[in-house]
Amino acid sequence: MTVPSALRFEHHEHPFGIGEDRPRLSWQVTTELTTEHAGWVQVAYELECGPDESSLVSYGRVETAAQLLQPWPAAPLKSRQRAAARVRVWGSGDGGPSEWSPVAFVEAGLLDATDWQASMIRPAWEEASEDTEPAARLSRSFELQEPVASARLYASAHGLYVPYINGRRVGNELLAPGWTSYHHRLRYQTHDVTDHLQPGTNVIGIELADGWWRGNLGFQEKRNFYGTRTAAIAQLEITDSRGEIILVGTDGSWQAGPSPVRAADLYNGESYDARLKDQGWSAPGNGGLDGVVAEDFDASVLVAPDGPPVRATEELPVKAVLASPSGKALLDFGQNLVGHVRIRVTGQSGTEVVLRHAEVLEHGELGTRPLRVAKQTDRYILGGETEEQWEPEFTIHGFRYVEVTGWPGELDPEAFTAVVVHSDLVRTGTFECSDPMLNQLHSNVLWGMRGNFVDVPTDCPQRNERLGWTGDFQIFAATASFLYRIPGFTASWLKDLSVEQGTDGPPPLVVPEVTFDMPPFPTRPVMAAWGDAAVLVPWVLYQRTGDLEFLRRQLPSMLAWLDAAAQAAGPDLRFEHGMQFGDWLDPAAPPNEPGAGRTPWQFVAHAYLAYSASVASQAAALLGNDDESARLGSLGHRARAAFREGFISDGGRITPETQTAYAVALSFGLLEPGERAEAAAGLAAAVEADGYRIGTGFVGTPLVCDALSDYGYSTAAYRLLLQTECPSWLYPVTMGATTIWERWDSMLPDGSINPGEMTSFNHYALGAVADWMHRSVAGLACAEPGFRKLLVRPRPGGGLEWADARHEGPYGEAAVRWDISGGAFSLSVTVPAGCTATVYLPDVEESRHEVGSGVHTFNCELAQAGGALRPLLPARS
Repeated sequence: MTVPSALRFEHHEHPFGIGEDRPRLSWQVTTELTTEHAGWVQVAYELECGPDESSLVSYGRVETAAQLLQPWPAAPLKSRQRAAARVRVWGSGDGGPSEWSPVAFVEAGLLDATDWQASMIRPAWEEASEDTEPAARLSRSFELQEPVASARLYASAHGLYVPYINGRRVGNELLAPGWTSYHHRLRYQTHDVTDHLQPGTNVIGIELADGWWRGNLGFQEKRNFYGTRTAAIAQLEITDSRGEIILVGTDGSWQAGPSPVRAADLYNGESYDARLKDQGWSAPGNGGLDGVVAEDFDASVLVAPDGPPVRATEELPVKAVLASPSGKALLDFGQNLVGHVRIRVTGQSGTEVVLRHAEVLEHGELGTRPLRVAKQTDRYILGGETEEQWEPEFTIHGFRYVEVTGWPGELDPEAFTAVVVHSDLVRTGTFECSDPMLNQLHSNVLWGMRGNFVDVPTDCPQRNERLGWTGDFQIFAATASFLYRIPGFTASWLKDLSVEQGTDGPPPLVVPEVTFDMPPFPTRPVMAAWGDAAVLVPWVLYQRTGDLEFLRRQLPSMLAWLDAAAQAAGPDLRFEHGMQFGDWLDPAAPPNEPGAGRTPWQFVAHAYLAYSASVASQAAALLGNDDESARLGSLGHRARAAFREGFISDGGRITPETQTAYAVALSFGLLEPGERAEAAAGLAAAVEADGYRIGTGFVGTPLVCDALSDYGYSTAAYRLLLQTECPSWLYPVTMGATTIWERWDSMLPDGSINPGEMTSFNHYALGAVADWMHRSVAGLACAEPGFRKLLVRPRPGGGLEWADARHEGPYGEAAVRWDISGGAFSLSVTVPAGCTATVYLPDVEESRHEVGSGVHTFNCELAQAGGALRPLLPARS
């Protein structure tokens, strides 16, 4: 039986309130795992669309094998319009059409600025805004004469907001509207609030706090980056049982009142006074409120979300209650995470409970030095009820440990729950093997991503930084796209990168851009590997999704970056002046000079210019822009020639002879075929000379294992991966880490924190090695855009007895599992319907097999225990 499923609109998880009027459609197909259906490929499809499932209209049979991002067949959606759709397919060997897919629904948001009739309003009272201000509450009552047939709330804010109707919270999003380049793009959210309303008196309310809009932002203690006042815009559209439309929007008739949230800051925490919780809120009968002011506001900046919102995704109990040497009560949740703590407490009115959060302990006390000036402290003043439950709304913390003071009575660990908070991305990838330490390393990568993908891909979640550093995301994008479905999330970030960058010049170092003074760099410097995010992140998304729109939308940004980089390099493309980050956090760099690694920044800049120009040339060609493709190809060739002249001698010897230098040259295609064997031998020698310890920073770390295993040095790659002495990937695991660290030695062997001013215990970037674990240890890789074709090429080694990887791509789940017993190797491969795979076995011949969809098993005798294979040409994407 063949059944299409998972009908998707663009890259939305929940296509409600979307911003596209012609959303493209994608679907997966499930088939019976029988010989009859082996190698199944779609040959045609038929879509039906209509206003509801009882009014579907066929748009005819379309002859194509394509299942992804097919054109919207009906008239463009209008604002607020809801539509239903379903699909059926014909496949190779099928006698007729499949069953129809389940009906899927899509609803447009407000697609034009003229749809907004509401105003952006703020409290009329004066605020200094020099320090964290109390949250504000805006509200308005209104009457409904008839039962409600349907209702939608469209809302956004300058600051963070939570909407309420009749005292009931609307939605489960956290930190809405999220963080974007607010003056260019301000997201709004759409909510179905039909069941929140009732005939008679109703009250709508909005609670507002500083958030990214005017709270502390960046590492230079700046506030009010986007504005000095918080404000909200909301448009409630109600259709009653008679079909009459009632609109309730924010305007001068609303009122403002105080909130029990006396302070709320993303870095410093939230303070809540439960004695004030009934003052001026969103239920009928409250009064004593102040007026509001409508601000000048351009509604054209309002945009629908591209990706999922931030939500609470998991809850963790206390693992242990500890007493510090100074006598403080400490809660250990057993996992470094990002979110907040919910408490249940009973005590006298006015009692203050204080929660201080940190990622690690240092000699038994809360390790707060890495937080710099971020307080990460929540305060709750009891109202005196029998039992009170509270959790903060407007802050998040990076923590494993919580210090509790002021707790009334005996501290009960069951009164505390850690709430994990991040963008609600769909998990798509898994990895597991026979080595528990590697499994913990992979778990650390996963948790590091979860903690830092909070609406934007931040560097760290705990100190006064938490910024969307372009370089971090650039090197981690391939890993991220395997672990979670990130196209919508990343599309929003790339749009911000483009608008912040403008029509020329490099992109910002951080997106959204937060300007800061960082001598000797100008406000927006050319920074290789960081600026290259403009090229390489959309390229990864294209490879993983097959969606050319990522390239089309970002091509102007790619061109602007490469032109700026070429100009900075000078007419001979030599990068002789300036300063760049280079191979940031090379373990040989001094603690307070993380850019002073062994590989010169000029080497990195030359290599990235050549590589990114080549990738952008391919992107332009795919888009049919032959002139730009040729120009970029020429730039890439010139940059490659300049690189070779400066850093490569006859035969493939590279200067400097560092792990990063060899890995970059091999991975970026900067060597001639006859030079690669010597360069690979040079890399292996450099790794051996370093004692099979890490000798790479941000730039080299994602590449070094590939460069070894692709050229026959899998044994060296495994020795590097499995090393437990510092610096290594597993050293933090031996120290009890549950996330990836910023530095290889963020914590020293004696349990003290690295003395460097910049030390985080949750930094996903160096976890980019997980991409190699997926592709080479387990052997599951993408061979054609959208995972239409898989490359299955496991390289067993390191004493592993088995490995397993799974990834749900656009066509469905692909899976690889291998086992070793004695010298016998067995492999199981699952290929989704509509896809094919090239499978290489680690036998003496490295035998190759081409297979279609279905489950396939293979057996062979291993060529050798180390799994060394003949060299491959590097083809990174």
